Amino acid sequence: MVIQVRAARTRQSLIGAAAEVFADEGYVRASLPSICKRAGVSSGALHFHFASKEALAREVEGAAVVSAQKLAERCRAEAGSALQSVVDVTSGLMLAMASDPVVRAGFRLSGDPSRKGGAELFQWWYASARELVVRARGAGELAQDVSPEDAAAVIVAATVGFGALAGWDEEWLSSGRAERFWAFVLPRLAVAPEGRPDVVGPDVGEGPP
Repeated sequence: MVIQVRAARTRQSLIGAAAEVFADEGYVRASLPSICKRAGVSSGALHFHFASKEALAREVEGAAVVSAQKLAERCRAEAGSALQSVVDVTSGLMLAMASDPVVRAGFRLSGDPSRKGGAELFQWWYASARELVVRARGAGELAQDVSPEDAAAVIVAATVGFGALAGWDEEWLSSGRAERFWAFVLPRLAVAPEGRPDVVGPDVGEGPP
């Protein structure tokens, strides 16, 4: 049992260290020795858990998807309307990219053209964004001339773009940036003011716990 606990801790340390390195360096520049050094484990321990850098990257991206799913579920449960959930989930993901190395690494890995396959987080986010917009349509909150596919594409492209730009300036993933984005986009998505529920700025707090 002690050996199993130690192995589980080593695995989690490797995933956390890999997320930080992938988030900072990208997939190509990230090296297994640097990940081992950051995790404080030997190369043998790394290869015991992960056969390759790609296997480790897939694990990090999978962990990012799980974190993003939990964030989305929490935002949907707390939102007062379907359209509010669109705002809150999008803004929450932006802050998660800023504060959580796993989520940030997941987005960077998902969009890395040097990897074969991947894009798991991008695929999840597009499907989830479209589902949120479709729910807003069903609730009568979405403007009739807005396509859920087009709205989801804009939301995902903006989220990914903000994440990329944050490598140059962290303000791109700030709560203020999220608020300004939605102040610009929301009037296009929502039905006319007299027929829509109140939708406020993103309720993102201090980011994910």
